[in-house]
Parts: sequence; structure tokens; C-alpha cells
Amino acid sequence: MRVMIVDDEPLALDILETFIDKIPSIELVRRCKNAIEAFDALKTEKIDLMFLDIQMPQLTGIDFLKSLKNPPLVIFTTAYPNYAIEGYELNVIDYLLKPISLERFMKAVNKAQNQLELQKGEVSTVSGNEADGSDFIFVKSDKKLIKIKYDEINYIEGLKDYVIIRTTTGRVITLQTMKSLEAKLPYNLFKRIHRSYIVALDKIDAIVGNMVEINKKHLPIGKNYRDTLLAIINKNRL
Repeated sequence: MRVMIVDDEPLALDILETFIDKIPSIELVRRCKNAIEAFDALKTEKIDLMFLDIQMPQLTGIDFLKSLKNPPLVIFTTAYPNYAIEGYELNVIDYLLKPISLERFMKAVNKAQNQLELQKGEVSTVSGNEADGSDFIFVKSDKKLIKIKYDEINYIEGLKDYVIIRTTTGRVITLQTMKSLEAKLPYNLFKRIHRSYIVALDKIDAIVGNMVEINKKHLPIGKNYRDTLLAIINKNRL
């Protein structure tokens, strides 16, 4: 993962660079001391993740991020906790408060790596579904191959080696894992929200705390899936 740091404090740049050097899977590509330098760097470098300070001269990190049409993944780094809500509205991966510990830094990097893998999977899966034009899937149940249309699926529930596909007309039980079924479903239509649940995005009626409401049924959102789900919700939020 190719990384850029944007911060007007030399000490903060040095600390983050030291942390980055400790993680073999990420590479520091550029250090920038303001948003103008960062803007120029993004035009010439492929950046997967940007550590972005908020309070900087000339242009704040928030205003800089708002100006980008196709920003990389972003982790805010700041001494001010009051920008957290605005950060999540901008779909940032994480929000690190200074002084930043190595443990907290590594947790944020793991989030970013997971999100990057999901994005790559989304491109691959969506392209595949667009190629064959399918709007259904066949699953084996009760010695039959049953055709289920995507728009009939409300959510999918995992139960050990079985999954229960809850549809608008009933349910279908099939012998397979959640992981294998998730890989076969269109990524732009379905989202894993918990180790035991996959939901159809268009069937979500509401988000209530840490629960997804679908047809008066409340399903838990796992902490490892919450950020990705909220990022999708925020894209369609007024």
C-alpha cells in the first residue's frame, strides 16, 4: 500500500514516517508539509492511503479533501477531537488523535488495508456481473437447484456450514459457507454486515444504533464491518 503523509509539523511527519517504516506492507511515497504540496503529489504519484492533518495553514485538511474528485483512502491525524463527525461524513477510514501510539496507528492501517481489498474486490465482482448480465443465482437446496433473483433477497443468515437465504416469499436453506456465497453475490447489491449476516442494500429500511432494520427484523452490525457499511450509507445520505 502506497502512503503519503500531509502535515505542517516536522515532528508529526517524522513520527508517522517511523511508524510506517515498522510495517513492511506499506510504503511511504511522499511527505508533504501542506495541502498544496499534497495536491501536486497526487497528480504524479499513485497513492492508496493519505495521512492528513486537519489544522494546516493556507488550506485545512478538511477543505483539501473536499476539493478532491477522486481522493485516496484518508486517515485524519489531528490534536482536535471535535472534527470526528465531519471526518466520517467525508468517508475517512479513521481519525487519529495526537499524540498517536503505534498500536493505534497499526489498527488504523489495518482498517485501510481491509478497505482497499474490499474496493479491489468490488471492481472485480461488479465487472464480472456486468459481463454476464445475471440478475439471479442458483443454489442447491433439498436435492434441487433453486433459482433466486437478487431483488427477491432480503438478507442471508449464516449458521455453521449452512446459510439461510431470507427472501420476500420465504426462505431457502443451502449447504455452503457465508464466505463462498458472499463471493458469488454482486458486491454493489449486497453487503456483509456481520460474520453471520449479509444484507441486500436496497432492502435496508433503517440503521438503528448498531442494528440494520429490514422488514421489521433487526440485524446486528459487527464492529469489523461497521465502517464500510456507514461509508456506503453516507454516499446516499441527504
